[in-house]
Amino acid sequence: MKKLSLKNSDNLTVDEAFADFKGHCRIKNLSGETIKLYQYQFNVFHRFLNDETFLISDVTLATVNNFILELRSDKHVCNDVTVNTYLRGLRAFLYYCMEMDYMADFKIRIPKVDKKLKETYTDTELSVLLKKPNLKTCGFSEYKIWVFSNYLLGTGNRISTALSLKIEDIDFDSSMITLNHTKNRTAQIIPLSRTLANIMREYLKYRKGEAEDYVFCNTYGNKGDIRTYQDMLAAYNRSKGVEKTSAHLYRHTFAKKWILNGGDIFRLQKILGHSDLSVVKEYVQMFGNDLSVDFDKFNPLDRTVAPNGCKKIAMAK
Repeated sequence: MKKLSLKNSDNLTVDEAFADFKGHCRIKNLSGETIKLYQYQFNVFHRFLNDETFLISDVTLATVNNFILELRSDKHVCNDVTVNTYLRGLRAFLYYCMEMDYMADFKIRIPKVDKKLKETYTDTELSVLLKKPNLKTCGFSEYKIWVFSNYLLGTGNRISTALSLKIEDIDFDSSMITLNHTKNRTAQIIPLSRTLANIMREYLKYRKGEAEDYVFCNTYGNKGDIRTYQDMLAAYNRSKGVEKTSAHLYRHTFAKKWILNGGDIFRLQKILGHSDLSVVKEYVQMFGNDLSVDFDKFNPLDRTVAPNGCKKIAMAK
């Protein structure tokens, strides 16, 4: 791709600037999924401008603010979280253009939004979804999705990470799983629980395959497609009477259960693959009501004043 020169930046269109930005993203070795997301977000901004010849130098803070107002209008039906998602993508693009002197500098602030509780699977739903199918009567697809559901709950992996897992990445001897495909493109090693190890051992006897093959495959044994697995998971859940159908809910459920079961947030951060504690802290805040369960049992004051179930000291009357 030809690098655009600063000499013609005064007449650079928004389309040309974005093409340059995508080249920059490839140089930085960003994932194809990230670049696709930037492209999608840019397309929304481009439709808002509605002008093929709009110059990048003419984009101002007023342009961005009007874009935000347009997203919030009834025409687009965007909630605050969606608006911020588009704005983050646009900000990455425009800040690059500012750095390249394609346009004047200005600050783009992401509006604050009220954090909603992340939806999770309930204990009742999990008991239904994780009930093992009858291997004598069920098909391989149903069994595979049952295993897949157990894997997602047992690891907290994103669906893209799970589908990139290869047979050789599971080390049963050391009870570890190597994740070579993550959102931040940093390889991880996470523990393999005893329950999940037993499930995966049995599954691989049916799945077969070589060490370099993908664990969760398609009909022909190749890497499973994200959309296909999402659809299969949705169909599986509905067949069990569960209306929630998102694979990502298993990740939220993993985090919630980890916290409620007394797991520390530092290990949770590492297992989920977050670069810092900010998202993990959000989980703690969001599940605040659930944290009241057995509060007295784990509260250090109650444990100290009334150890071993003894009666609390009362003032003599």
